[in-house]
Amino acid sequence: MAKYYTRSGDGRRIEMSKEEILADIQAGTADAADIGTIPALNDDQIEHLVDIITCQDRVVGVAPGKEVVMTYDIGQLDFTGDNGNSGNGVDMGRLEAALLHERALGADTFELAHSDYSVKPVKPIISMEKQTMEEIQDVIIAPYFYGAMPNMGLYYAPDGPYPNPADLMREFKIDESMAASENAAEHLARDIEYVGTHIQAAGSDGFNFDTTGSAGDADFVGTLRGVKALRKACPDAYINVGAAGESVMGIHGMIDFEGTICAGLYPHQQAKVVAEAGANVFGAVCNTNTSKSLAWNLARSVTFIKAAVEQSPIPVHVDMGMGVGGIPMKETPPVDAVSRCNKAMVEIAKVDGV
Repeated sequence: MAKYYTRSGDGRRIEMSKEEILADIQAGTADAADIGTIPALNDDQIEHLVDIITCQDRVVGVAPGKEVVMTYDIGQLDFTGDNGNSGNGVDMGRLEAALLHERALGADTFELAHSDYSVKPVKPIISMEKQTMEEIQDVIIAPYFYGAMPNMGLYYAPDGPYPNPADLMREFKIDESMAASENAAEHLARDIEYVGTHIQAAGSDGFNFDTTGSAGDADFVGTLRGVKALRKACPDAYINVGAAGESVMGIHGMIDFEGTICAGLYPHQQAKVVAEAGANVFGAVCNTNTSKSLAWNLARSVTFIKAAVEQSPIPVHVDMGMGVGGIPMKETPPVDAVSRCNKAMVEIAKVDGV
């Protein structure tokens, strides 16, 4: 029986037969369909996915004419950060990194980012960030955004002014825990409006909210409220909201955005509230299971993202990186897996961008 080189969810190189790959694809799409109450991949789509995974080329790509927009998060940190931060440890400034992405790597868009890559630490240094934004806008041609995670965990003790909801829940102080989440969400929304409006005034082409919901449903709701305020203040701003996971963690459990309880929302449902908040683009996410194969993870991811694309009122730019989009959870994901996952998202899920 012929064997094909492929990957596990943790990035290990493994061998699987075509029959094993097919079985994992069928199991992966069935899992997503069951959890998300969405359609599974049909026979033609499954066959297409088998062909992508079993292709013997090390790197694969889409056919000419099927290219999509390629965007980058975390800004210059993919150059300047060390390997522990998925970077390359190359010493350069933010201007040099932006121009290299534009002129050498062919990035369709790029973004300015603070080293902490979170909204809260940007607030006290907003004047310096505005100056840097203006300087780089003078020389860059590609759309140049500002990027940051909402990262509402920074608003809880010991880093922030509000008690940690998890600590309160362990003490069975449920009402106090929910109140802490709600207060932090309001604080986050105010900071998003403050930072966003100031950076737009400096000439930014837009704002990328990365890993929205990483601290649970209150983080997700606080970001949406901030986006709504930013949209009102800056009607022409480009706003991208990328999710933290395929399902919004229900740490609060009852917090809502415009009447929609956000705990437990899946990508096709997240897209609708993100659009309602005023975002231009939704960054859909599906998390990788490290104990499963690339075939299982990719089929599951494509199923979730395909449903989001079909139901979203705004363009969907799927998040593809270590541990999301079917890509193995590895600091430097193997290019054979990355290219196959991207190809499947474009040709099967029909995403608008990556």
